[in-house]
This record gives sequence, C-alpha cells and structure tokens, in this order.
Amino acid sequence: MAYSGFVDLSHIPEEDELVALFYVEPAEGISVEEAAARVASESSNGTWTDLPTMSERIRKLSAKVFKIDGRWFLVSYPVELFELGNMPQIWSSIAGNIFGMKAVSRLRLEDVFWPKDIVRSFKGPKFGLNGVKNIMKVEKRPILATVPKPKVGMTSEEQAEAAYEIWCGGVDLLKDDENLTSQSFNRFERRIRLMMEMRRKAEKETGEKKSYLVNITAPYEEMKRRLRLVADYGNEFVMVDILTAGWSALQSIRDLAEENGLALHAHRAFHAAFDRIREHGVSMKVVAESARLIGVDNIHIGTVVGKLESPLEEVMSLIRIIRDEKVEENWDMKLLRKDWLDIKPVMPVSSGGLHPGLIPEIMRIFGGDVIIQAGGGVLGHPDGPKAGAKALRQAMEAVLEGVDLEEYAKKHQELRRALEKWGYMKPV
Repeated sequence: MAYSGFVDLSHIPEEDELVALFYVEPAEGISVEEAAARVASESSNGTWTDLPTMSERIRKLSAKVFKIDGRWFLVSYPVELFELGNMPQIWSSIAGNIFGMKAVSRLRLEDVFWPKDIVRSFKGPKFGLNGVKNIMKVEKRPILATVPKPKVGMTSEEQAEAAYEIWCGGVDLLKDDENLTSQSFNRFERRIRLMMEMRRKAEKETGEKKSYLVNITAPYEEMKRRLRLVADYGNEFVMVDILTAGWSALQSIRDLAEENGLALHAHRAFHAAFDRIREHGVSMKVVAESARLIGVDNIHIGTVVGKLESPLEEVMSLIRIIRDEKVEENWDMKLLRKDWLDIKPVMPVSSGGLHPGLIPEIMRIFGGDVIIQAGGGVLGHPDGPKAGAKALRQAMEAVLEGVDLEEYAKKHQELRRALEKWGYMKPV
C-alpha cells in the first residue's frame, strides 16, 4: 500500500478510535499531505514500500489522515493498534519513529483524543485533587509549598532545619527538587528521618497538617525501596521525576504507592527538551493527559508569570485537561475533546520563579484548587525562611480577603519586606 493509502479525507472516526493532532513542516519537495501520510504510515502499519504481506485484514488496522488544515492534520487510529493499559507502547506508536523521518523538517504531536477503551484501561489517580486537599485538611484555599534553596548542596540537617522554619511560617508542603535524590551530602534515609522529626514538631507547634514531597527517583528497584521507607515513616507523599524515570516505572510506582497509601507528586523535569519548541516534539498537553491516565495526584504545569516558559493559553488548556471531567474540542486552542469517565482530577502545581508579589496573578489564573510552590521567593526573604513563608501565606490570605497586597502589607511586616525586595517582578 503506497503512502497515499493512509489518507482518507472522507473518513469519520468511530468513537473507539484514538485521534492525534499533529503539526508538520514538511521537508523540501514534500507536500503537507504527503508528510501527513508518512506520519500515519510510520505510526501504524506502513513502511516505505508496498508489501505482499499487507492483507485486507491488516489494512483495516491502518491509521488514516482524515483532516488537513494548513500545516495541521488529524490522524485516527483503530484501538486494536494499542495494548490497553500500556502507556509506553502507546507513546511508541503515536510519538515513536515519526520525528526522525526525512520527510518532515519539524513535527509536533499537539493533542490526543483518548477513546473510552483506553481511558478505562488505566487506573488514574488514587487520591486526585480532592483527595490531596483531604490529606492536607485544606478546603477553600491554595496549598502552599516550598523547595528549600539551594536545591542541592544542603546537608540533611540543614534541609530539615529550614523545613521546620518554613512549615512554622505557614507553608503546608516541603518538597525536594528534581535533582535531589541521595547524594553524599544529603542521603535519602537520613533526610526522610530528620524531615519527619521536624514535621511532627511543626505540626505540634502550628496545629496544622504538614507534609513532605520526597523525591524517590532512582533505578526502579531502589525507587521501590525508597517508597516503602517513606510509607514506614508515615509520610503521605512521594515525588517522581516522571519523564526521566519513564512511563513504565511510573505505572508500576503508581500501583505500589496505592498499596502503601501514598499520594504521587509528578515533577515534569525534562519536558521542555521536547515541548518548548512549538513546532516540534510533543506538547505538555499530551504529557499531562498521559500522567492523569496513569494516575499521578499532583503535576507541575507552569505559572505564566514565573521564570520558566509557560504561555497563558497552554496553562489554561492544562488546567482544563487535568481538572475537568470533560473537555470540549477547541480548534483555536488546538485542544481535542476529552471524557475522563471515572478518572479523578489531578491537582495542578504552579512553580518556578514565584514570590509573594505574584500570588494574586497565580490565584486569578488557577483559582483555589492549586499547589503554589515558591522556593527562592521564600528562602530569599531578607529576614529568613520563616519570614518568607509568612509573607507567602500573607499574600495568599490578602487575595482571599480581597485586599490589595500593598494595603495588607501595612499591617504585615513579612509581606511588606518581601514586596520591598521583589515587588511584582517576573523573573527571567
């Protein structure tokens, strides 16, 4: 079957077909339709030449390009092409060899419609957005989180002492950053023990629930050991760098976390390597959708206003994707429809270059169902980490009370000092 056999602009996908939205810049001498046909071929059951082994039965499994709109095109895939419940195999299909083809100069997988059979084959979050709020005993406000900075280099003792100050200042969650695991200066076992000691002390002092997003990312067998150790210490969360660990490890860790009563925090380190260039790679939308299906409880999705690239349109799409039960198609936003069935919503995390002066904008974008994480914007406070935590909490409370930050700062010294240092700057 020639490549043209993978294009059928009269095709109307069945409800049980997966649909993928692509953007393409064809190589010189190749038309958009020819490039799209090669994508459909390579991502299903075609190749560069005719095959005598291509029977009519196999031909019916071929992917089909059914819509072309400028450089955008839609491909439908019979669900039989996929092993249900196997995210690595799905990505190997719709995001596999296609990016290396000579026929495309640039190619981007922008979004996916997930048919019900595939949705039902995944477990989704054990706790999800509402479960995380219940764990933290927080109902009508954002959850506040902090990464002690410098994010690597502190000893276990230094991190635990900083954590205690930050928890007592009003932050709910302490978090390891993506590259802190078990280095010589801060071994995992010692860190979790000391952090739990300080957590108990902070809870007793404040009367509030506190917890720790502890990074267990490692080779898989070691991840399992660390997860069980976290559970033994009575913590409620583990964190995984989901892209560097991989979908396979994430699926297995998700199940082990459930067995041990732990919620799963997803860090997206590495994502910008393939989603930042808007004309190439795989979008963060597809990453977030895959993570929701597998079953993370929290996931980082950007800030709009912080130090990391995250346009407003993308963040708004991600909020809908991970929090809503259903999403209507929006061609202008290049967003395909979703029906998550019984898959629970995921708690979004806004992080990267935040400080108290940016909290009003973050809360306007996200509302109350969000984890707001500020690291340097807490640890960099001129009066220390505890004051930084207080300033972050005060900024949130000002927004909840409908009071301008400058006005609120008149009676709250920690917020005033933070505004004096950072104002409303947006880090680059």
